[in-house]
Parts: sequence; structure tokens; C-alpha cells
Amino acid sequence: MEPKKILVVFGTRPEAIKMAPVVKELERHPQEFTCVVAVTAQHREMLDQVLKLFAITPHYDLDIMRPGQTLEEVTCRALMGLTRVIRECRPHLVLIHGDTTTTFAGALAAFYQQIPVGHVEAGLRTGDPYAPFPEEINRRLAGVLSQLHFAPTATARENLLREGVPPEKIFVTGNTVIDALLATVRSQYEFSLPQLQGLDWAKWKVILVTAHRRENWGGPLREIFSALRELVRRYPQVVVVFPVHYNPKVRDLAWEILGGQEHIILLDPLEYEPFVNLMARSYLVLTDSGGLQEEAPALGKPVLVLREVTERPEAVAAGTVKLVGTRFQDIVEAVGRLLEDPEAYNAMAQAVNPYGDGLASKRIVKALKYYFGFSLTRPEDFSSSKGL
Repeated sequence: MEPKKILVVFGTRPEAIKMAPVVKELERHPQEFTCVVAVTAQHREMLDQVLKLFAITPHYDLDIMRPGQTLEEVTCRALMGLTRVIRECRPHLVLIHGDTTTTFAGALAAFYQQIPVGHVEAGLRTGDPYAPFPEEINRRLAGVLSQLHFAPTATARENLLREGVPPEKIFVTGNTVIDALLATVRSQYEFSLPQLQGLDWAKWKVILVTAHRRENWGGPLREIFSALRELVRRYPQVVVVFPVHYNPKVRDLAWEILGGQEHIILLDPLEYEPFVNLMARSYLVLTDSGGLQEEAPALGKPVLVLREVTERPEAVAAGTVKLVGTRFQDIVEAVGRLLEDPEAYNAMAQAVNPYGDGLASKRIVKALKYYFGFSLTRPEDFSSSKGL
């Protein structure tokens, strides 16, 4: 049997991080698969950092990013560009990831060309079409357009089953972000930034912060940043490290409220390698991101989520993640408890991470072998109950 051509599509840094292990695993099986990579560069600079780290050179680079781009513009450029790629490449399957605009556009472009779609990180749901926006609808639409669903957890599988996806089309794999994470964190890692080189990690309780989501722009971000300022005032042993997103709606407000504050370190966005090594040395994580809810627990770091809902309820149920929202007082109280109560901290830090064991990419490639008939054995589903 001739190798099957798999077109792997992504456009943002989080997608690249989570798809890089899949690309590398496909490349280990040249007799069964030819891996072709297409990036939209929905995010440009941050995407390039990950491509360099994992030594991936795209076969197609659409370079669609424009200053001040709207969702409509990103969608149209991604759809048109990926349609051209698929017509030229003629893959046997298009592999997409998660919930970005690139994800939806890639699924739709493949559907229009009648090419089957495999959806990595399928089945995440909040139930609210506007939270997160536009990701919740992107992933639902991608799911409708997909033939293969690589669900990271059993909960994601149940979501897909409730929506009518046939069980034989769902593979529970764990999350590929854990594959990337475990391959990148190093105990002897040395930071190049002077602000991080000078930190005494044994002395300070470092709180790593990320906050940039669209639904938090304006008032919610003001509450979050004010809470950070109050935390370093109230707890002299705390240092806040905040890599600030380039979006001016985030950046301007962060510098207005937090700039020049003692024990608050504002950085430009970090490349993936220093970022995850920073996370590994932090005391806890405050974030409105989705991916960090999966990554930090794998490193034994409690996560307080600056959102009202999450599409990753497994971590909440496991006790590694707590939703605290965006209100000033709620944030200060939740962080304060973890700083003051060792039992509360340890209960979160020592809970079992439900998201993966570092073998998700291998399971996805095994599932593709099964789908295309290279193997008669369906891969066993990942289960967090087996431990990491």
C-alpha cells in the first residue's frame, strides 16, 4: 500500500506546540505516511518561534497575519489560502487542531474539496457559544466537519457522543501538549533574560500570569491587574511574572496599572521553551488561557483560571484547577489561600493530571494507521485513572 498523504494545518503558537509532536511522529512512519505541513501564520512571530524550536519547516506558509485583522478577514484569508493548498496537495486527510479560526477554515476548506478531516483535541465544550469567543463555535463547527475525532479525555468523548458522533470515529488519546511539554522542560535550564536570571527561585513565590482573552478586555482585565498589584503589596514574598500579550488592549492597560510596581516583572511574550521552564519553577499559575490548564498540572502547579467557565472541566474535577473569575476580591482571596494554607496548596499541586502521559501523538498515529488499514488493531484509549 502506498503511503497516505496527511496535510497538517495550524496557524497559531498554541496549535503549533500541540501539533509539533504529531508532525514528528508522522515523520517516523514514512512507509505509511507522507506528512505535509501548511501554516496560515494567523499569528506570525510567536508561531515562528515554535517552528524553530521543533525544527519544522512548513511546505506551505500562507502568511495571512495583518495588523488589526478582524475575525472575518482572518477567516476569509485562511479559507481561500487553504483551499488553494488542498487543491494543489490533494491529501488523503487533513489534520486540524483545537478551536482557532484556522481550525474552522481548514475543516471547511477540506470539506469543500471532499477530503476527510481529523480533529486533534476534539470534543471540548463549555456549552456557551460566546465563552470562549470565538473558540467554542470554532470547535463545534470543526467537529461537525470532521470524520475522525481525537478526544484528549473521556469527558471530551462523552461530549462528542451526546452530539451524535459515532463511537467508532472517536479515539481518546490524551493531549499532545503534554508530549511537547515533557520533551521541553529541563531541570538545568538557564534563562537568558536578566529579569529571570536574577530570581532566587527558592526565596520567592513566583506567580506566573497570562491574561489576554477577548472576553476579558476592558473592565475584567482592569480587575485582574488591580488584584495582582494588591497581591504583591499584601504578600512580600511574592513576585509576579507576567509575559504581556502584544495586543494593545492588553498591553497598554497592563503597563498603566502594573508598570514600575515593585515585585512585578512585565515581559514581552516568551518563546515556548523559556515559558514552560518558567512555569516549571513557578509557585502557581494565574491564567485565562485554555492550554495552561492542561500543562501546569503536569508540572505539579496549581492553576487559578481567570474565567467564569472552562471547556476543560476534567482539571476542575481532579482538583488541579479552580475557576476564580475576574473579580478583584475573588482573585485576591483565592491566591491568598494558596499562599497561606499549605494543605490547600498541596491538594491542588499533588492531584493527578487528567490530560495525558506524553504518548498522545503515538496514539493519534496508531489511530491513523487503523483508519487507513495499515493496522487491524484499534489503539487503546488513554485513561487518566492509570496514572502518568
